Amino acid sequence: MKILITGVSSGVGFEAVLELIQRNDHEVIALARSEDKLKKLYDIAMGLNPDCKLYPATFDIVHDDYGSLQTYVKDKMGSIDVLINNAGQLINKPFAEITHIDFAAMLQANLLGHVKMIQNMLPLMNDNAHVVNIGSMGGYMGSVKFPGLAAYSASKAALHALTECLAVEYTERNIHFNCLALGSAQTEMLEEAFPNYKSPVMAFEMGKYIADFALTGHKFFNGKVIPVAVTTP
Repeated sequence: MKILITGVSSGVGFEAVLELIQRNDHEVIALARSEDKLKKLYDIAMGLNPDCKLYPATFDIVHDDYGSLQTYVKDKMGSIDVLINNAGQLINKPFAEITHIDFAAMLQANLLGHVKMIQNMLPLMNDNAHVVNIGSMGGYMGSVKFPGLAAYSASKAALHALTECLAVEYTERNIHFNCLALGSAQTEMLEEAFPNYKSPVMAFEMGKYIADFALTGHKFFNGKVIPVAVTTP
């Protein structure tokens, strides 16, 4: 499989990459904004599987040049079987204090950056490709909501709706779109949202789930927003 994944500097994205590189028949382009964290990821991956095909690259899904990314993907893999849109940010602030700039930042990081990524990678996607958007239970309809996360949750809800729309629009191209609405996993983002909470799910466990779903989930689902949570939050 030829796999492109964003947001790999830490947490579930970092762990998903370490799961995906275990097989030598996978090629993985891993994107993050931090060069230092990408180097750490690469060093660990090579320690786990010296024969793995991992291509880390610094990239900001909101601000960087997608023409250069297209060229990089063509040079390294030629095409894409799986796109995992995991990059994202979180602002935890009471609603009365949230500015329009805060809302714009959440929409840029959690929705519009993924829109750009999907639009620019579509020409490189193979038949039966699978796009996995990483959403959140915070944006899942009917789920428990929490103070301070209005902008974050709203941006994730928009990503969920985008997933459903694109699954319909790209049926004829046989490209599948699904969204995993993640509940808690012990990551830096969780600690930012809930400083005193400890999740029963470790980041590496959720990362493995994401990796496995990205490889096989399109055989069973298309256009689905799937809640992945055992606790609230």
